[in-house]
Amino acid sequence: MKASEARKKAAAELGETLLDLRKEQFNLRMQQGTGQLSSPSAMRRVRKDIARVKTVMNEKKAGESS
Repeated sequence: MKASEARKKAAAELGETLLDLRKEQFNLRMQQGTGQLSSPSAMRRVRKDIARVKTVMNEKKAGESS
């Protein structure tokens, strides 16, 4: 997900997206632990997507309080 795509979403949608990404991250960690992870780059992609969503959420929150 690109940051520009995340900026177009509402706060509730961002929360749902963050929850989905966290679940995906958990599932990838479980796969890694059992040796079944087929794409190690997926861990990095999900981690960066989580950071992007959290950044956009904080930008929106800061924009509301200003």
